[in-house]
Amino acid sequence: MDPFGLFCTGALLACGLYWFVCLLGPAEQKGKRAVDLSGGSISAEKVQDNYKQYWSFFRQPKEIETAEKVPDFVDTFYNLVTDIYEWGWGQSFHFSPSIRGKSHRDATRLHEEMAVDLIEVKPGDRVLDVGCGVGGPMRAIATHSRANVVGITINEYQVNRARLHNKKAGLDSLCEVVCGNFLEMPFKDNTFDGAYSIEATCHAPKLEEVYAEVFRVLKPGSLYVSYEWVTTDKYRGDNPEHVEVIQGIERGDALPGLRNYKDIAEVAKKVGFQVVKEKDLAKPPALPWWTRLKMGRIAYWRNHILVTVLAAIGIAPKGTVDVHEMLFKTADYLTRGGDSGIFSPMHMILLRKPQVPPTQS
Repeated sequence: MDPFGLFCTGALLACGLYWFVCLLGPAEQKGKRAVDLSGGSISAEKVQDNYKQYWSFFRQPKEIETAEKVPDFVDTFYNLVTDIYEWGWGQSFHFSPSIRGKSHRDATRLHEEMAVDLIEVKPGDRVLDVGCGVGGPMRAIATHSRANVVGITINEYQVNRARLHNKKAGLDSLCEVVCGNFLEMPFKDNTFDGAYSIEATCHAPKLEEVYAEVFRVLKPGSLYVSYEWVTTDKYRGDNPEHVEVIQGIERGDALPGLRNYKDIAEVAKKVGFQVVKEKDLAKPPALPWWTRLKMGRIAYWRNHILVTVLAAIGIAPKGTVDVHEMLFKTADYLTRGGDSGIFSPMHMILLRKPQVPPTQS
């Protein structure tokens, strides 16, 4: 081959490599790139060890006896997966019903906007995002409602990512992010005009504890909406396949144990909430939420090859391949759970904190 031909071939290969590594795969071009994958707040040399500790802890979620350790391992989980989620999924770490004629991004935004519409907040109100992640929902909700949104996440790395995205989006005047445990929130009583959680409270060892904290910080008369991960009325605990699917979801998503849909309202009433509305948003006529996972299989294999290469040449931390493989297996369990109807990630419950009773004269 003549020198010009070699030059053209080399240039083509270089451009192809750049496109594959830096551009292909990310769900949002302003988010993560493959070459920036990390272990969050975990140093690169400790990612693999932390993954092994995580996997050992959540091997049998329902048998976890040391519930007090769950928040630390949830923190570890999000150190391990945040970059991969943001790179391959986007800045909103949750599902949404598919909407005919709408992109995944639009369907996600509408699902988020519905949450804040349900709690009836006004511009300037102070709203709590319980388990905000890197703040995708927070930014959509602040833009839509013009409310002041305060998000809390246990993971310091996510706090930094969320603040960076808020600033890039020009929303740091409306969006505040706090690092903390939603089981012990650093907020005063009767502080917020509304609250929401989107697929976040499933990480709590006891749902009662997080609901009690939300109840405490809400102003009397205010509304709280939560999208909960639950087993449905189709789940059978004596069906080995059902058990395998649910345990696979629990292991791969840092869940101390999925709750049955019947338990949610009972817990809410126990801490003092009034149940305003309850509905599984995954049920028909909603289109399947898990189609996004099915459609992403080719993208997974492409991304897995890329992660493997980056880990082999030392750009991505050792252990990243294991984490990525775990998430793919979990996606299969989630798909099976959705297909069979035994699992829903969007059981919606709308709650109200009662008004303070009038003082007796």
